[in-house]
Amino acid sequence: MTTEILLVFSILLITIILFAFEVFSVDKIAMLIIASLALTGLVKPEEAIAGFSNTATITVLSLMIIALALEDNGVIASLARFLKNLHILPLFLLLPIFMFITGGISAFINTTAVVIVFIKIIAELAKRFNVSQSKLLLPISFAGILGGSCTLMGTSTNLIVNSVARDLGAERFSFFEFSFFGVIFLVVGIIVITIASRWLPNDSKENLQDAYDLENYVTTVVINKGSNLIDKNIEDTFLYNNPEISILKLTRNKQITNAPGRYITLKANDKLLLMCDLENLAKINEAEGLSIHKTQEKNKKKQLAEDEEENESPKKSNELGFVELLILPGSILIGKTLKQLRKQTFQNALPIAIKKRRNIRNTEERLVRKNIEQISLKPGDRLLVEIPKNEISQLYEMENVAILREHKTKPTINIRKRTLSFAILLLVIGLAASGILSILVSAIAGVSLLLLTKCLDLNDVYHRINWQVIFLLAGMIPLGIAMNNTGADKWISDHLLAILSGQSNLVVIGLIFLITMLMSSVVSNNATAIIMTPIAIAVAVGLDLSMKPFILSVLFGANFSFFTPMGYQTNTLIYGMGFYKFRHFFLIGGVLSIILWVLGTFMLSTLL
Repeated sequence: MTTEILLVFSILLITIILFAFEVFSVDKIAMLIIASLALTGLVKPEEAIAGFSNTATITVLSLMIIALALEDNGVIASLARFLKNLHILPLFLLLPIFMFITGGISAFINTTAVVIVFIKIIAELAKRFNVSQSKLLLPISFAGILGGSCTLMGTSTNLIVNSVARDLGAERFSFFEFSFFGVIFLVVGIIVITIASRWLPNDSKENLQDAYDLENYVTTVVINKGSNLIDKNIEDTFLYNNPEISILKLTRNKQITNAPGRYITLKANDKLLLMCDLENLAKINEAEGLSIHKTQEKNKKKQLAEDEEENESPKKSNELGFVELLILPGSILIGKTLKQLRKQTFQNALPIAIKKRRNIRNTEERLVRKNIEQISLKPGDRLLVEIPKNEISQLYEMENVAILREHKTKPTINIRKRTLSFAILLLVIGLAASGILSILVSAIAGVSLLLLTKCLDLNDVYHRINWQVIFLLAGMIPLGIAMNNTGADKWISDHLLAILSGQSNLVVIGLIFLITMLMSSVVSNNATAIIMTPIAIAVAVGLDLSMKPFILSVLFGANFSFFTPMGYQTNTLIYGMGFYKFRHFFLIGGVLSIILWVLGTFMLSTLL
């Protein structure tokens, strides 16, 4: 093993650890990869930034923009709306139809965009079908992943595998090259998940307070001057006696006490980090002498003044209500702290509390050691806001934020733009599928047509694109180049060939498929595809076999991230909503993964 290969493996190992434990966001990791590869001389400077001009990166960006236009103009919602007419069917028939439609849409529209739209309407669908939301969310995510594996434009992973393989000398895939296999996987997946759905958690609660596990809401409460809690021991207050409220931390004069004892005497201006449910959060918010955020007292005075003016008119004063928001990829709220949001309220809503999505690093113990005012929002987190009830409809104007509550008010859709957007989508698919234009050119042409027909505003798109995915691709592609430059991919394939010497083609394909699937469960599926594609091709060349089945084993294996919630973005989102535990993915997703692995190994081996 040369020094260069050792360096590549070191960078690769550190990258996998950073991804698995979410030490940094993926865009930061990508920039670190680019810097480390350039500084160590493993790639040339122009190769280090080659990912930004790669055809797959630009294609993914273009398809993201098209997906945003389809969502904004109501195309995806319209495609899903007729599902409401299926409520007469029993769940056993409803679920497979529901999954098949989701998978069918995901084959041509960005999977994450499709699932996000379904998340936004899932509460209404669940109520109409009289089924639990938890019975639908996980199947939707899995069906979206399976559907995205049916066509070349279904997921960014497919485009990445095609691009990397083509750069290494393989023939490029056509639009429907692997659709036959993808449809079989989708049908088998629907059957398995329909049977396994009986073991999904059952939560038929419908209102905001009961529908989510809200006891994990964490917020900071300030004891104001004049509060009746001042000079009282913690054990003598309602905060201690109420089993639904937990005092996690006390901050006094910049001195922090974790898990403060019952005999500590409370003082004015003390800050308490509390964990409680929504009902008690509302009581604390209304309590005299306590404030959930610094701006509350000012807002109360402002509200009193407004109330006096309104009392002179027949208009009713606004009632305040709590609304829970799910932070989606691309939201302008990502990266902001509660402290920042409270200084500049959005849509007249005041942030009250935050609930972090669960991951390996984000345990309760780790969360409480950090000031709640400093915890920043990430995709999958939930934000509780206080807003006048008659202004809740304004929250619909926020992009990439899902309102986890039913409302009658819906954003208006321009029928002309919806029709044009759908026609442009069909044109993009037709041009790419027929081979008249490459998928890159057809996608760019589609974006141009959306701009010319005013179905899309680029100024609106800039802050909504999930740039983390673009930077991830741009950072991982040079790592693949470095593996090829140094011979690291050949080194791995040579050792694999030595191990697999004398084994049947079935075993070889199965091993590549399995390794890819396992890696994608802890590392981004796009990153996995970039790492594994050169290795799979090198193994195929070493065995003097066709590259196609080996490339497809990486493509499907990277996509099939079912048995952990970290491997695929849609799984992460629904996991962060609090319906599921890790075991639901591990058991149900694990069974599905094993079945698809065995099936895929046998099917792909027939191509040899």
